[in-house]
Amino acid sequence: MSPTPSHPSRQQEFWSGVRQELPLQLGVAPFGLVFGVLGLAAGLTPLQTILMSSIVFGGASQVVLVQLWGSVPGPVVGASVSMINLRHALYSASVAPYLRALPLRWRLPLAYLLTDEAYAVTINRLRNETPGPFQHYHLLGTGTLLWVCWQITTITGVVFGATIPPEWSLEFAIPLTFIAVVVPILKRRADFIACGTAAVISVIGQPLPWNSWIILAGMGGIMAGWLSLRIMAGRGDA
Repeated sequence: MSPTPSHPSRQQEFWSGVRQELPLQLGVAPFGLVFGVLGLAAGLTPLQTILMSSIVFGGASQVVLVQLWGSVPGPVVGASVSMINLRHALYSASVAPYLRALPLRWRLPLAYLLTDEAYAVTINRLRNETPGPFQHYHLLGTGTLLWVCWQITTITGVVFGATIPPEWSLEFAIPLTFIAVVVPILKRRADFIACGTAAVISVIGQPLPWNSWIILAGMGGIMAGWLSLRIMAGRGDA
């Protein structure tokens, strides 16, 4: 009789998620500072800016919302933010096979914590390691650390944003953060095609009004990736 395999405990899974998520906070911290500054610059009160981070907890969509706030029609703001947040539906679909057996009291908070950096770390654990009864604690660890860092840096940006020198160019941390998230999970040819297509559309579409290049780049990348998968599946080399 083969021995029963041992699985990581709740604490081991949680702290493993925290440790693996920690390096990404180097990019999240300036991201949060920038949002705190942008929220005030857009006319939000300090409390509104902080509550947006704690309630919405959407990262990039928060930045886009405050950048568009008051300068474009409300439906355009809503469409842009909704399109950006569609990525969370994709994240959910990706992790659902591993977590669907959990009760609702677990799925709801984990869905709230499932943001970009948390997904990037947790999906590698779910795909590449042995399944365990407490693997959802890994996502709890990554998401909790990310949430705490996001709140602290948002508050710091609100309180001390006016004293941050412009030459630090903290805004540059935003694209760097997403590059750090995306690159490690690019595996298939379709992944690179989707990213390349979105990148090209993003650059070409910069002159478009209302930051609509965001929507076009997202749709174009998804379509290119889907088509490439269909073509490769037809050839038998997917």
